[in-house]
Amino acid sequence: MSKLISTETVQEKAILIGVVNQQQGERDVADYLEELAFLVETAGAVPVKTFIQKMEAPNVRTFIGSGKLQEIEAYIKDHEIDLVVFDDELSATQLRNLEKVLQSKILDRTNLILDIFAKRAQTSYAKAQVQLAQYEYMLPRLTRMWTHLERQKGGIGLRGPGETELETDRRIIRTKIALLKEDLKRIDRQMMTQRKGRGNIVRVALVGYTNVGKSTLMNILSKSDVFAENKLFATLDTTVRKVVVGNLPFLLSDTVGFIRKLPHHLVESFKSTLDEVREADILLHVADISHPGFEEQINVVTQTLSDIKAVDKPIILVFNKIDAYTFIQKEEDDLTPRKKENLSFEELKNSWMGKTDHINLFISATKKINIEQLRETLYNEVKKIHIQRYPGDHFLY
Repeated sequence: MSKLISTETVQEKAILIGVVNQQQGERDVADYLEELAFLVETAGAVPVKTFIQKMEAPNVRTFIGSGKLQEIEAYIKDHEIDLVVFDDELSATQLRNLEKVLQSKILDRTNLILDIFAKRAQTSYAKAQVQLAQYEYMLPRLTRMWTHLERQKGGIGLRGPGETELETDRRIIRTKIALLKEDLKRIDRQMMTQRKGRGNIVRVALVGYTNVGKSTLMNILSKSDVFAENKLFATLDTTVRKVVVGNLPFLLSDTVGFIRKLPHHLVESFKSTLDEVREADILLHVADISHPGFEEQINVVTQTLSDIKAVDKPIILVFNKIDAYTFIQKEEDDLTPRKKENLSFEELKNSWMGKTDHINLFISATKKINIEQLRETLYNEVKKIHIQRYPGDHFLY
């Protein structure tokens, strides 16, 4: 009787490591590591334990201290851990030393995000953008990558360019970077021509932190079927759809989500995606109000928009997932200061959100709550720009 061969992929087991210092407090690090765990799951591994160390500055050789390193080494041996993921970017020296001591695959947040991007990239353009970012990340760490090849078995952190490229020297890597940049410039010119070919039709771009519901909202507004999933970076390629609200047409684009500590390689590589945002007339900034850190996520997106010089345009701030918002009722005799989690939804709406210069809307894309209000708001904002461009079309309204 022939033996059955299992085709199931064995998931890698991962531990996560964060550092509390002057730049990031305990609460920040806990939040970052929760997000890192979601990134690890999105990449296809299973996070099994988290290690946190308090230190004034990272160790230049191993990022963490020797005592914590020994503790992690023992845990890896006892639990057969495949993957060690650091929440902060590691230098080539730190990667090499950690790998030598822990005898395990070491990734930092940047490499993990690049791996997810490599997994998610569908079109040749998105793949080229990811490859460029991977090569630029790889270049200063090339000597460390060589040691990887001796026992490389694939898995998370090793998707993308492949072994043959990793075996080449710095000169060839630089040549590949130059070629990719030229290819992307050529495609950028083509995409710029396409954008110009759209004429003066008003453009609206969906922006926001990753996994806040942009693609779901895109599907509702455009009545299309854009891939949407409860994972980080579900979509990489920009999707553009023509939408008509009432009698008014406009173009709606869904763009890659932003994230904290976004690798600078990606910001540069995804220039064309960001151009969709830069050249939009209106930004639909979607936030997940049910997320405990949604205010910081809004700040991350706002800062990224500022960095790419796209913040100075009409913004509609859409607070999504109101159906999932929960708060903890304070006891009457509790005299401690009120926190965000103790605010009811109505109180939250009347906080800073009611005092911004932007239009604020509160919706649920999945439950289709207040979607008509969003359509009406979009209609009014698009109409203002449309009238300026086509003064003779007043009779449409």
